[in-house]
Amino acid sequence: MSRVIAVAACGLALAACSMSMPSLDMFKPGAATEVLRVESEPPGADARTSQGQSCRTPCELTVPSGGEMTVSYALNGYQPQTLQVRLETAPTSYGEGGAVRLQPNPVYAELQPVRPPAKKKPAVKRKQTAQKTTPTQAASAPETTSSVPSSSSYPWPDPQAR
Repeated sequence: MSRVIAVAACGLALAACSMSMPSLDMFKPGAATEVLRVESEPPGADARTSQGQSCRTPCELTVPSGGEMTVSYALNGYQPQTLQVRLETAPTSYGEGGAVRLQPNPVYAELQPVRPPAKKKPAVKRKQTAQKTTPTQAASAPETTSSVPSSSSYPWPDPQAR
């Protein structure tokens, strides 16, 4: 029986040597991240952070919680807009620095519609024609000193010259 125990102990020792040791990376502090909520009015805008992450609003992005960044909004038919997001440390109840958070969170942009350029009305080309006067217009027109109508001023005989 002692041989069986010795062989089992040697087998376990040999198996333990061939296994990899668990990594101690789990104790290393990872890069701190924050969830940033991105919203816009109207919804459906393309939002892009200065760090290169993007989504369509409303959405949430996981961003590193270090430093400052910007969020740029773009939507067809609306003016683009860029907002600043900064890192703030929230004070704790005992007066020292506490949790780090992004401000503002959620980031909200109210996009303004692009005003269409003023449309120029096409110029209407009018044909210039000689105005014809009717006999009633001719009667109300002031009389000229000559009783003989000129050929260029009136195409018909003068109704007053009868």
